[in-house]
Amino acid sequence: MNKTNKMNKNADYMQKFEKLVAEQLSRIEQMKKNATPTDFSGLSPIIVGVCGGDGIGPAITKAAQNVMEFLLETPLSQGKIVFREINGLTIENRAAAKAAIPADVLAELKACHIILKGPTTTPQAGDNWPNIESANVAMRKELDLFANVRPVRVPEKGIDWTFFRENTEGPYAVGSQGIAINADLAIDFTVTTTQGSERIIRAAFEHAKLHNKSRVTVVTKANVIKTTDGKFLEIAKTIAKEYPNIAVDDWYIDIMTAKLIDEKRRKDFEVLVMPNLYGDILTDEAAEFQGGVGTAGSANIGTKYAMFEAIHGSAPRMVAEGRAIYADPGSMLRAAAMLLAFIGYQKESETLTKALDICTISERKIAVTGRNTGCTCDEFADYVMQTCKNLWTA
Repeated sequence: MNKTNKMNKNADYMQKFEKLVAEQLSRIEQMKKNATPTDFSGLSPIIVGVCGGDGIGPAITKAAQNVMEFLLETPLSQGKIVFREINGLTIENRAAAKAAIPADVLAELKACHIILKGPTTTPQAGDNWPNIESANVAMRKELDLFANVRPVRVPEKGIDWTFFRENTEGPYAVGSQGIAINADLAIDFTVTTTQGSERIIRAAFEHAKLHNKSRVTVVTKANVIKTTDGKFLEIAKTIAKEYPNIAVDDWYIDIMTAKLIDEKRRKDFEVLVMPNLYGDILTDEAAEFQGGVGTAGSANIGTKYAMFEAIHGSAPRMVAEGRAIYADPGSMLRAAAMLLAFIGYQKESETLTKALDICTISERKIAVTGRNTGCTCDEFADYVMQTCKNLWTA
């Protein structure tokens, strides 16, 4: 490469980096404007968008919607809650539009207050789809769903964890905008802002305060990634001073993954808060204690919108093998329970949570295996609804 071409290339890289910086500075200003949270339970009607996604998503999302409609029969009949089905978030539709979320679908999503979302397929190298961004990542950014909240409970093992994962920053913020310098060098970026860190850390401490938890654990790799992770940790230490009755400790992500397995140490953890990538990894590990990622729900909370989803993927192999009807709706049902509590229907949420514990742990009259050796997705949903009815009449 001659000197002129090299200079032009360097100018291109600088221009791209400047654009990324400008976008993040603009995002900070938007965060400052949208700092006041909405009281979702006070909305009337509460509009819930039901977005099935693709793969096994439509089947398990419909099962969760059926259970929610059963539990919310009265408020639905009174018009206090409205369900809207949104069908355009399939990989086929997204690929045709060459967009993570097609514009018309995004408009439908933004017309709702709450979203119950099924898994979506993210293209990867070697498959037949164009290189479009993850729909999950795009939705979190577009709706500013900054707090990914994932509870994991296994009482018999002394496990009662709630993870607060920052949802809009870290390496995922610009994950599709890295720079391939040449055949030998590729560079990606990670993002940490004061505003983004403060709001997720404060959410974790407020949760601990509300639920009488005594400890918040901060997870980073600040000893190595000193600028961004170091900033996150320092902000956490500053905010912790506002909560003198809550202990705070910090762990590095590598040893944290080990300590979740430590039978003596893991009982000490209650509320955990961390940057985006670490939360993605750690919550999948934690879900295994509860029975796997198919058993764990996830909330994505912002100031204007909230989205609830399964934490697993769209399982295209199950669809290809004709096994979608046997998909486990457990994760979507856990997400539905979180949604119910979030919009103020605590009794219904507790009933669904208890029913799921009975159906998957204590009683387990039928089980989902992902194959015809077990029940179908709809049969399991019927079992859960009958169990809810039994709890009401007990």
